[in-house]
Amino acid sequence: MSYECLGNGNYKIRLKIYRDCASGGANFDDPAQIAVYKCGANINCANLTQNSAFLKPTPNPGIPVKILPPDYPCLTVPPLVCVEEAIYEFTVKLPTGNESYFVVYQRCCRNNSINNIVDPANTGATFMIEITPEAQLACNNSPEFNFFPPTLICANEPLVFDHSAKDKEGDQLVYSLCAPLIGGGPVGVNGGTSSGCNGIFPTPACAPPFDEVQYILPTYSFDKPLGKNSAISIDPFTGQLTVNPGTLGQFVVGVCVSEYRNGVLLSTVRRDFQFNVANCEPNVIAEIKNDKVLGNKKFLLNSCGQKAVKFINKSHPTADIFQYDWHFDDGTPQDYTTADALVTFPDTGTFQGIMILNGGTICADTATIFVNIYPAIKADFIFDYDTCKAQPVVFTDKSVAEAGKVESWKWNFGDAKGTSNFQNPVYKYNKPGSFPVKLSISDKNACRDSIIKKINYFPVPPLIIIQPSSFLGCAPAKIKFTNLSSPIDTSYDIIWDFGDGSTINEISPSHIYEKEGVYSLSINVTSPIGCTTSASFNSYITVEPSPVADFIYSPLDPSNINPEIQFQDLSQGAVSWGWSFGDGGHSIQQNPFHTYVDTGLFVITQFVKHKSGCIDTLSKTIDIKPVITYFLPNAFTPNGDGTNDVFKGTGVFLGLEDFEMLIWNRWGEKIFVSHDPQKGWDGRINNEGNFVQNGVYICTVKFKGPRSKDFELKGYATVVR
Repeated sequence: MSYECLGNGNYKIRLKIYRDCASGGANFDDPAQIAVYKCGANINCANLTQNSAFLKPTPNPGIPVKILPPDYPCLTVPPLVCVEEAIYEFTVKLPTGNESYFVVYQRCCRNNSINNIVDPANTGATFMIEITPEAQLACNNSPEFNFFPPTLICANEPLVFDHSAKDKEGDQLVYSLCAPLIGGGPVGVNGGTSSGCNGIFPTPACAPPFDEVQYILPTYSFDKPLGKNSAISIDPFTGQLTVNPGTLGQFVVGVCVSEYRNGVLLSTVRRDFQFNVANCEPNVIAEIKNDKVLGNKKFLLNSCGQKAVKFINKSHPTADIFQYDWHFDDGTPQDYTTADALVTFPDTGTFQGIMILNGGTICADTATIFVNIYPAIKADFIFDYDTCKAQPVVFTDKSVAEAGKVESWKWNFGDAKGTSNFQNPVYKYNKPGSFPVKLSISDKNACRDSIIKKINYFPVPPLIIIQPSSFLGCAPAKIKFTNLSSPIDTSYDIIWDFGDGSTINEISPSHIYEKEGVYSLSINVTSPIGCTTSASFNSYITVEPSPVADFIYSPLDPSNINPEIQFQDLSQGAVSWGWSFGDGGHSIQQNPFHTYVDTGLFVITQFVKHKSGCIDTLSKTIDIKPVITYFLPNAFTPNGDGTNDVFKGTGVFLGLEDFEMLIWNRWGEKIFVSHDPQKGWDGRINNEGNFVQNGVYICTVKFKGPRSKDFELKGYATVVR
């Protein structure tokens, strides 16, 4: 707890409370019950909060802030260790006088797992600050610690922590280890209540004097809070706290900072906190690239035929490694300080060495290294085959193992399919290409070697095999020739002669024979390395004659008024005919008639057949146009005799839309409207009431015809009676 003087007897009090993040106990108090006492000589105190309600602040702890363990270099601390911090602030008016003010907050209880005090589960804490008469007179501000101590410290690892405080006036600060204070207790102790002096949350907090926590003597004390096996001290002038914990557990620690001005004590701020001491694991791991792990930090490397061995460092994390030390002794000591090491051994045999990381520090780790230097092994082979004939390739092993003999062979013939474990295999490729053949060998020491050699395998096929899509076709005949010969690919020069004067260079081409006849076929194949073969196929493809479909029709401009069409055949070489008229109608006549019952576009297809059986087709599109006719009379006699009594248009109305007929008199008045072409004017205004006078009337007609064509007519309607 600390205070800040605001002037005129006003003070801001700041209280910082801490709890375990994973604690199962009570949450931070909201509100916290804080008492203010005015104490004279012999600690005769009066509780000012009993008649001053504003001294019971509503705290503002806000969202608790998590304080995580410190970041130890090269060490991994146990997980889930953290502390939450809540800050309470309030202001209070304390008139300047010759007596001290004590601001007090008390709370039960401490962690049951604490090791260094008596009965921690039933021992509460008192947090208080004394504002002395000297501090009041000077309007002093108490010191405030700069940093919170680490929530966790590693056993047997020295820690130096800046436990200094800041003071606005620059007064002299003196630091010391001190005993935390007791306050509050479990419910029911000595007959008390939860809010009594010995209760869980004393309300109000009790007055001074306050007892100190009872350390378990003689192992622990306020100046040896971590026990006799641990060292802890604080520099009285700088506040530097030095700790070397030797015992695992949880320990209550107190640190006080006293403020002096001109030799006069103004205030003392007491911090009560808990050190958690745990085992921390080094996170620097010594490791090298190896052939086998023999055990914890023991690695084996095998070198076959090479006495100079490069050791590749795989230690981690590299950010925490600042020193490498390699040592090998094969009769002549060899030492290296680089991350990787190149070591030359005198002969074959087994050798041992070590690699030390960060030697002599808490971040040290060591790897033990074993090296086998074996005799050399060398893979080699030869191969033999006829470059132009598609025959198997004979492979002969020429490998050498200085340790005795080759124990195993593994062949990969480079075509994604062929493998063998024989020493001298024979392999036939199914396709041409440049194939990387790999031989891998091993000896009794598991030494391995491999070699890759390229085989250019481009023989010509032993037999030309082709498959046409058809041997018989109708001119023009499109024939697909599939080349089944093997081995061939796109790197081969393959010339086809189709027997009609046409040639092409493809593996499997298509060809169109335009004319009837019998055609012979030949093919010539040349491999990329110049090997050649050829084949001829006499009278191979027969192309029959085909008819030529053609026709005309009349009339050339048909419509719904004239929908009957005459089709005239103009085909050549046909012996039979077939027609599809596009509206579901068909005919097998040579020159048929067909009547369309609807308008629109229709596709007419003619099918003609030659006596050879070959067929030809031809399609044409015919447009049966929709036609509208509309005629207006120039006079009518609306006298009721049943003849020419109504003025309306006549004609073909199929497909007519948006019709409008208007009748106007000579003064420009609209006297009749019709939207139905079948409804005419009967000589009355809007066909109602009395008849109009004889005379001439203006008529306009608008409508939209088929295919959205607009029509507009103007005329005269003469009324005669």
